[in-house]
Amino acid sequence: MSSLGAPRHPFDGARILDLFAGPGGLDVAAHFLGFKSIGIEWDQSACETRYAAGLPTFHADVSVMRETRFDEIPASVDVLAGGPPCQSFSVAGRGAGRAALDTVKEFMHRLVHEEDETEVDKDLHARGVDPRTALVLEPLRWLLKAIETEGREPYKAIILEQVPTVLPLWDVYAHLLRGGEGRLKGIKYEADCWALKTEQFGVPQTRTRAVLVARLVGSGAVGRPAATHLPFNVHRQASSPGQAQLLPTGVEHEIRWQSMAEALDAASTLKGSSIDISRLRSRGKTKFFVISNYGSNGDPKRRGERQSDEPAFTVTGKVSRNKVYKTKADYEAGKSDRFTIAESGVLQTFPHNFPWSGKDQAQQVGNAVPPRLGMHVLSRALRDKAPTKKELARSATWPAVPATTAEELRAIGCGDQSQCPLAESKTAQSTRKPSP
Repeated sequence: MSSLGAPRHPFDGARILDLFAGPGGLDVAAHFLGFKSIGIEWDQSACETRYAAGLPTFHADVSVMRETRFDEIPASVDVLAGGPPCQSFSVAGRGAGRAALDTVKEFMHRLVHEEDETEVDKDLHARGVDPRTALVLEPLRWLLKAIETEGREPYKAIILEQVPTVLPLWDVYAHLLRGGEGRLKGIKYEADCWALKTEQFGVPQTRTRAVLVARLVGSGAVGRPAATHLPFNVHRQASSPGQAQLLPTGVEHEIRWQSMAEALDAASTLKGSSIDISRLRSRGKTKFFVISNYGSNGDPKRRGERQSDEPAFTVTGKVSRNKVYKTKADYEAGKSDRFTIAESGVLQTFPHNFPWSGKDQAQQVGNAVPPRLGMHVLSRALRDKAPTKKELARSATWPAVPATTAEELRAIGCGDQSQCPLAESKTAQSTRKPSP
């Protein structure tokens, strides 16, 4: 396993660059697989969590970093990863990104086939493309920058994730990467993309992510991460109670999805755990139900309900608003509970003792890639195999990070205030809001 400390510069030997890194979902996954990563993150609170966790970080605007500080990225980085902000693409948002899908596809082709990015940027602004939506172009810009910078090599692998509505854009990415035309200068990738359900990878939560994986031609074909668990039937109430669940194609082992109670119970037994769900136990068994903060089936007033022996709803930045009830009597009396930040993190498969820091921690939790899903994606992309049982078991607990390490990372990542994003910055990333 890679060390969180470093004998020299903390960024030395990093292989993975995580754009829009958030509190560190992909970085946590990389750590437990033995890969060292660096994150670029604009939000100061997310950076505070990353520093406390010992994760090397640039507190910076992704666009500005690429344009003016690209040389600060270690030459050892050969994997580009990231999840651009998703709220304009999300079904929970107003849909500006979905409406602009065709426009964004056009600009993806233009970036590859036109030499002058200045004109592309002017047209993006003239066409009224939401600046947050335009951030989905950043991974492509970073690849082109690496190809066109003397002394740099093209990334050996590219891993991107987003909400399912972005899958058509990942298809275009894959097409362009396979073609190697224009500014790609003949550099070609094996590339594919899929919609992956998190509960099929052991995450105690129903959440679907659009994932793209690309590898330089010659590194072997790209393989879809193999599901390890059965899918959860979100329409279960309309199904026959006796209906048999069939094993879907690609599932290697018939393991039922993991429930909220199972995940929280397991986390509560770990050494030094802050997870205490005794308040939700009755007769020695953890039993509760959750009422979602969001409407369902298009009705904002119709709140979904999940039992403790089922996976959680998608953990969003509003997870702290979900109401938890121990009994129906508590529900009728209006006596609700809430998941703590640590418990919400566990439902995202973060370690039980992950050091959430800074402000709006619920939003940080909701924005993150579930580390367990990240482990499956990264391991398949970089090692052609699934993570081992030992690696997955080890990911339940985060190693202690000395305060001096956090201070050192903060001094490097945000020590020069002139390089930190300013509140009045007009760049695309600084206009974004946290994604769901």
